Amino acid sequence: MAKNSFLKSVIATILLLLGLYAFFTIVVYPSNDEQHSHTLFGSQEKIGNSGWKLDSPGTFLSRPVKIYMYDLPRKFTYGVIESYAMARGGEKGRVNDDALLKYPGNQHSAEWYLFADLTRPDRGADSPVTRVLDPEEADLFYVPFFSSLSLVVNPIRPTNVAVEGPQYSDDEMQENLIEWLGEQVYWKRNNGWDHVFICQDPNALYKIVDRVKNGVFLVSDFGRLGRDQASLVKDVILPYSHRINTFHGGVGVENRKSLLFFMGNRYRKEGGKIRDMLFKVLEKEEDVIIKHGAQSRESRRMASQGMHTSKFCLHPAGDTPSACRLFDAVVSLCIPVIVSDYIELPFEDVIDYKKIAIFVDSNSAIKPGYLVKLLREMSKERILEFQLQLEKICCIRKQITFVYPSYENK
Repeated sequence: MAKNSFLKSVIATILLLLGLYAFFTIVVYPSNDEQHSHTLFGSQEKIGNSGWKLDSPGTFLSRPVKIYMYDLPRKFTYGVIESYAMARGGEKGRVNDDALLKYPGNQHSAEWYLFADLTRPDRGADSPVTRVLDPEEADLFYVPFFSSLSLVVNPIRPTNVAVEGPQYSDDEMQENLIEWLGEQVYWKRNNGWDHVFICQDPNALYKIVDRVKNGVFLVSDFGRLGRDQASLVKDVILPYSHRINTFHGGVGVENRKSLLFFMGNRYRKEGGKIRDMLFKVLEKEEDVIIKHGAQSRESRRMASQGMHTSKFCLHPAGDTPSACRLFDAVVSLCIPVIVSDYIELPFEDVIDYKKIAIFVDSNSAIKPGYLVKLLREMSKERILEFQLQLEKICCIRKQITFVYPSYENK
């Protein structure tokens, strides 16, 4: 009973630490060559230097939290990367050295960052999280299945294009994972409630989510999860990986000639229907840039340019309440304008989002003239205040560096 009581008391803290790592290593990338100066979870001192502190209830524990990461069969980790490359004409067969495999850049890369750090032999001894090799010592169990990448292994092809050979099956992989977990004594011991899964893509683990819902989910939002599957009581919202280049020009409005910028799919499902309405009320405003565009290398370059030269960046709901665009705006020092009534944001108990973003309810945002009037009336001084707070989060100032390079300039 003492063991279970302790586990319940540390889950919130350990997941906050997991999440804080993700925020600083996904949203913020190293600006110099000291790429390995921090471990995944950093140190208490370094997190403090960022300007963000863990106050009650998110206080550090008196001893490191012990995580046991399952040594999953290769097909659930490196095998997913390998299958992704093979489906796109890359690898022709199994790679002998897994170190040669590169996780593809995408907005759900946190699953790779967590796995890569926990497998590093040189993790810092001062980390508040310790990986243990004996499951009897563990407080929590991490299941490192690359669920988001597995979902998109097979590229989207026209229906009239034939594909030769056996096809990768995400459904099959999920079922295989359940079978494997069912054989693990520690999964059966507590019916999985002390197990952690990362499933950032809204559809990741969709086939088995009801069978692992007792565990803790690290997700981007709850848009596709039912109330009986996920909640803020047991789960943690993680940030997306940003997909555009970080802005290094510092605060200021002189070179930000556009008032408001948005580039993305105009037509989305569910809550994202607000996008088409926003296009209609904003597309004729002279100092607003609002463009329809799909994900591509060229569109990311165009988005970088647009966000770096605009004062505000629009963040409407997509198919689910959140999108990576918010974190693109953060690293661009472009003040996010959030139009998403049901959004849950990462680490709201640590970060005061009202200091870095403007929230507008959907009904007000689609009124002709409302949004642009609100933004045009904001003073230069207030804009600079927002930018300074964004800069704190980005840690653009050079005293802090974090692990793992971004996918910038690619």
